[in-house]
Amino acid sequence: MNILISNDDGVFAPGILAAKQAVEDLANVCVVAPDENNSSVGRRITLFKHLKLNSCNLEDGSSAFSVSGSPADAVIVGAKYVMDEKPDLVITGINQGVNISCDITSSGTVCAAFEAVSLGIPAIAVSLFVDPKTSYKQDENGEWYIDYDFTLTKKVLHDLVLRIINEGFPEGVDLYNLNVPSNYESEEVEITHLSPKMLDKQVIDNTDEEKAELFSYPLDGNNESDGLVMITSDLVKQYEKGSDGYALFVEKRPSLTPLNVNMTSNHYFE
Repeated sequence: MNILISNDDGVFAPGILAAKQAVEDLANVCVVAPDENNSSVGRRITLFKHLKLNSCNLEDGSSAFSVSGSPADAVIVGAKYVMDEKPDLVITGINQGVNISCDITSSGTVCAAFEAVSLGIPAIAVSLFVDPKTSYKQDENGEWYIDYDFTLTKKVLHDLVLRIINEGFPEGVDLYNLNVPSNYESEEVEITHLSPKMLDKQVIDNTDEEKAELFSYPLDGNNESDGLVMITSDLVKQYEKGSDGYALFVEKRPSLTPLNVNMTSNHYFE
C-alpha cells in the first residue's frame, strides 16, 4: 500500500511526524504538506499560480516535501506529481486541535481529505484535541509548553489503517474523520455522526474593553478603515448522545465519523 500524508499545520508540525510513525510499518509513506500553518483555510486551491516545492527532512531525518500552498494544494501536488504511483490512501493530520461537526468544511485538515476523495483516493482526517487543563505543562525552568501526547491517536490510526488494508472502506464511505481527546477516559472508539456545529461565533470590535488585548497588535500596512472588527469563537458546550462532540467532550473517548462527500439530500428523490 502507498500512503500520502499531509496536514494543515505545516510540514514541520509534530503531528505529521506522528502520523507517519503510526503507519510506516504498514505501507510505503510519502509526506507532502504546506510549508507553513494553513489552519481553517477549508478547501482553498491555488490555480494557475506558481507553487514552490522543496525537499526537506522531518525531525527523525526522513524525507518529506513542502509546498507553498494550501493543504488541498499539497494533496494534489503529492498525489499527481511527487508520488510515482497514485496513492491508495491519504491521511491528513495529525491535526493539533479539534475538527468535529458540520463546521469541518472550514477545516484545512478535513478539506484536504475531501480533495483526496475528489481525486479518487479514500482518506482519513485525524485530529488530537488537546485539553488545556491537562496538556499545558511547565519545564524545569518554569517555562510553559504544550504536551502533545500522540500515543493513543497513533494507536487508533494504526489499527484503522490496518482494518482498511484488510477490509477496505465500507460501501458509501469516502473518508473517516477521527478525533481523539488528550484527556481520554476510554480508548474504545465510538462510531459517531456530525454535531450541528462546533463553534459559537461572534463579532467584536475595538471598543470591547473586556477583550481589548486582542486589538493590541498593529494593522498590516497603512490601510484606513472605519473601525476594527474580529470574528471570535467558543467551543459549543452541549452535544447530543451519539455525536462526535458527545464522544469527544462528554465520554472523553475517540470519535470516528464515516463521511460521504456527496452532499445531495435524498429527501427530494424519495
